Amino acid sequence: MEQRLPLPPFNAITAAQKVRMAEDGWNGRNPEKVSLAYTKNSQWRNRDQFVNGREQIQAFLAAKWEREHEYRLIKELWAYTDNRIAVRFAYEWRDEAGQWYRAYGNENWQFDKNGLMELRFASINDLAINEDERLFHWPQGRRPDDHPSLSDLGL
Repeated sequence: MEQRLPLPPFNAITAAQKVRMAEDGWNGRNPEKVSLAYTKNSQWRNRDQFVNGREQIQAFLAAKWEREHEYRLIKELWAYTDNRIAVRFAYEWRDEAGQWYRAYGNENWQFDKNGLMELRFASINDLAINEDERLFHWPQGRRPDDHPSLSDLGL
């Protein structure tokens, strides 16, 4: 049986752990590995796209990271309850032409009893920024533990 610790019901510590694990996974940009955090029939709404199941999740993420270069993400716990977590996030990326963006968003997550995400609803807005406005400068991959959070950055 697949399990992804920590398991619901969540408390402040385990909800924050779940958020950081998701951030780390997405910053790793490995669609196959990231998809394992979701149930086999997970359902997403991401902006205006509807994604269902791990195969579609993998395809979605591969296409996303193909077009969003130098992707760096910070997630922050907003609220939690038994098997649900609300997150706010921001990520920076640049397109093929070199234009930088900061995407701001909110996600609502619902987990099954084994700690796999079964529902994900994401609302996201992109803001074009100049390169000198970037705030996420760590080497691609996991955000360093001493890097400021969204709240610390005033985002």
